[in-house]
Amino acid sequence: MTPISPLNELERGILVGILIGEGHFGGDGKNPQITLRMHVRHEALFLWLRERFPRSRLYGPYSHGGRNYYQWMVRGPALAEDVLPVIESVLTEQLDAYAAARVRQMKERYGAFFARYAT
Repeated sequence: MTPISPLNELERGILVGILIGEGHFGGDGKNPQITLRMHVRHEALFLWLRERFPRSRLYGPYSHGGRNYYQWMVRGPALAEDVLPVIESVLTEQLDAYAAARVRQMKERYGAFFARYAT
């Protein structure tokens, strides 16, 4: 299940911009994942992400250590087929070298996972 409709240019930019600024590209040692954790005041944004990427997961709201937040996670086919292609269509070294390197490192570390989804 891919996004409910293809993201337009603005929506792709919003997704990538949020992930560059606040996202984490990594994994749990076995599987890659993208994680976005932000204050509950951004609930509408999290609902927007969940609507556009139905195979992603939204957790929370959590209250921990005086912090109130949601956590959006993308793993498995949702990562490889739905979100990563959008990121790679926008994110370049010229736009943000650090974030581009983190995506590249995630893909290298979990190469076997991503090989299953290579076209």
